[in-house]
Amino acid sequence: MDADRGAGTVTSTEVTDVLVVGAGPTGLVLACDLARRGIAVRIVDRSPAPPRTSRAKGPNPRSLEILDDLGVAEAVLAAGSAPLPMLKYRDRAPVARADPWAGSAPSPDAAYDRAWLVAQWRLEEILRARLAGYGVRVELGREVVGLTQPPDTPAEAGARAEAGAEDGPDADAEASRVVVTFAEDRRGEGAALRARCVVGCDGAHSSVRKLLGIGFEGTTQEDQVMVCGDVELADDALDRGLWHQWFDEDGAVMLCPIPGTRTGWWFQAGPERDGRGRPLAPTADGFRRLLAHHTGLPGQALTRAELLSTYRVNVRMADRFRAGRVFLAGDAAHVHAIAGGLGMNTGIQDAFNLGWKLGEVLAGRADPGLLDTYEEERLPVAARTLDLTSERLRATLEAIRRPGGGLDSAITADTTGLGVGYRWSSLAADRTHLDASSHPDAHTHPDRTHPATVTDPTGVPHPDARTHPADAPLTADEGPQAGDRAPDAPCTEAATGAGTRLHRVFAGPRTTVLGFGPGSAAVLDEVAATYGGTGVRTCRVYAADEDQGENRAGEQSQEQGEGRGENRHGGRTGTEAGPPGCAVIDAEGHAAAAYGTGASARAQASAGGAASGARTGTIVVVRPDHHVGLRVPADDARSVREYLRRLHGTGHSAARPPERSSERSPDRFPDMVDAVRKG
Repeated sequence: MDADRGAGTVTSTEVTDVLVVGAGPTGLVLACDLARRGIAVRIVDRSPAPPRTSRAKGPNPRSLEILDDLGVAEAVLAAGSAPLPMLKYRDRAPVARADPWAGSAPSPDAAYDRAWLVAQWRLEEILRARLAGYGVRVELGREVVGLTQPPDTPAEAGARAEAGAEDGPDADAEASRVVVTFAEDRRGEGAALRARCVVGCDGAHSSVRKLLGIGFEGTTQEDQVMVCGDVELADDALDRGLWHQWFDEDGAVMLCPIPGTRTGWWFQAGPERDGRGRPLAPTADGFRRLLAHHTGLPGQALTRAELLSTYRVNVRMADRFRAGRVFLAGDAAHVHAIAGGLGMNTGIQDAFNLGWKLGEVLAGRADPGLLDTYEEERLPVAARTLDLTSERLRATLEAIRRPGGGLDSAITADTTGLGVGYRWSSLAADRTHLDASSHPDAHTHPDRTHPATVTDPTGVPHPDARTHPADAPLTADEGPQAGDRAPDAPCTEAATGAGTRLHRVFAGPRTTVLGFGPGSAAVLDEVAATYGGTGVRTCRVYAADEDQGENRAGEQSQEQGEGRGENRHGGRTGTEAGPPGCAVIDAEGHAAAAYGTGASARAQASAGGAASGARTGTIVVVRPDHHVGLRVPADDARSVREYLRRLHGTGHSAARPPERSSERSPDRFPDMVDAVRKG
C-alpha cells in the first residue's frame, strides 16, 4: 500500500522501531509504555510548543489504573481534585444540588471509584516528564506529510525474505519499514524517518489517517454548539468548591474551577447568535455578556479568557484502525459526543491495549498476528462508546430542559470504564467456539453501521461462548472470565508483610500468572523456569489460613527483583532483568472473592480433587493491560503453556529474529469482523 506524498527536499533518513504521531494523552501514554519495554520510540507533534488544551477534564477510574501502572497516578492526583458537587441554577437562582459520586467509594476490587479533575495540559506535562525519564522527548514542530509502506502480502513477504538471504537481514529489515516524511523546516529542507510501525494519535483531523485514505464517517451536528475556554474570575466571585451550572430556556453557562489554579475556571456556554440565529465565534467580550446574562455576575468579573474554541457534537469512527504497519488510536480513530467525558479516556485505553502488543511483536517474541487483536478488541469498544456518549448526550439535553437538570445526567456506571472487557476476543483463551447466539451484532450510528464483534463490549457473556474442563467447571458467577478486566484486591507481601494490591503486582510491562491453591505450584514453577526474564511474572496467592511453606524459586520477593533492574512500574534501570516471581497473602479473602477461587476450590473438593491436593487451585493469566487472558483449573498446564506461547513465544528458548511479516494480511479485519460485514 502506498500513501506517499512529497515534502520538499529530503536531506536525512533516521530509523526507529515505532513513530508515534501526536503528543496528546493518547500518544504520550503509548510512548511511555513502549519506552519502558525497551522499544526504540520517537514521538512527534506538529505544534511548535506543547499545547495548553483543557477541554478534557480528566481521567476516569479505568484510566487512573493505567496511569498508576505507568507510575504517574500520584502526580496526577496531586495536580487535580476529586469531582465537585454540582450547583444548578434557573433564572439566576439556585434550584438543585447534585453529587453524582456521593454514594461511591473505593472497593477492594477497584481502588479508584470516580473520575479526577485535572487540566489536560497538566496531565500532558506529567506524562512528558515520565517519558523524559526514559530518555525520550517530544519532537515539536514536526508535521507528517507523507507515508510510504511496502506491500505486506505473504507472497511479497516471501520474496523479501529471499532477497534478504542474498542482501543480508539488515537490507530486508530496511525494506520493510514505513517511510515517513515531514514538512519542510524554516530552511526549506525536509526529513524522512524509517519506522517499523507508525501510530497516528494526531486527533480528529489526523494527517496519518488522511494519508492512509481511511474513511472517517459519521455526523457533525451543526445545531448542537458550545463555546469553551479557560477564564479567570475575580476573587470570591463564585464558590470554588462547586461546579456551577446555569440552564435557561435561552441558553446556558457552566463554570468549573480548574484545579491547581487560584482564579482559573473552565467556561462552557451556549453561543451568542446573530440575527439569523447562527452561532457567533467566541470572544472574551462575548463570554462576559453570557456571564452577565445567565449568572447575574457583572461581566467585569471575568478578567481573562484564553484557549477559546467552538465545540460541535461530532460522532465519527474510522473504517479501520490499522493499515499494514500503521495504526490509529484516540481521536484519530474515533470522536465522541462530549457527554460522559470518554473521548480522552477511550484514547488512553486504546494506547494501553496496543502498547504491549507492539512491544512483544517488535521484540520478536510474539507472532505478528497478535497485532490484529488491537483492532479486533478496540474497534467494537469505540463503537459501543459512540453509542454510549450519544445516548448520554440525549439524556443530558432532555434533563436540562427541566429546572434542576444538569450534567450529572451524563454520568453513569458505564462512564467509569471499569466494565469494559473483551470476551469476544480471540485472546479470550477459554473461548472454544462462537455459535449463533454469541455472534456479534452491529452498532448503528448516524449515516452508517459500524461493525462490532459483540452485542455488549462491557463484557456480558454470551451463552455457550466458552467451556471449561468438565471435571472442574468455572462459571460466570465465580469470578472474571477471559477478556474481563482483572479485579484488584488488597493483600500483603509474603516475604515482607508489607501491604500491597494485585494491581501493583501486575504493574509494569509484563504478563502475570496468578496461582490460587496448592495445586497451582507446579504450573507456577514451570512458568518461572520457562519465562523468567522474558516479560512473564508468577505470583502465588495464599489464603490466610494456608500453609506457605518455603518460597520456591518462582516466588522471590519483589524487592529482590527490582534490585536486578526493574522498578515496579517497569522503568529499566540497567541491563534487562527478568520480572521477579512473588507471593502474596490474601489476608481478608478479597482476592479469592474477586477471582471466584473459593467457589472453585469447593467445587474441586466436592469432586474429590482435594484428596491428593495436586489438583486444588486455579490459574489466572493476566495480560499486561490488566485483562484476564486465561482462567483454568490448576491441573490444566497445557492451556497455560499454549496461551503464554502465543503472547510471549517459547520463553528462554525463543531467540526469534525481528518480525518480517504476518501470515495474515494486516490490511484485513479479523475473521469475526469480516463475518459481520458480510452478514
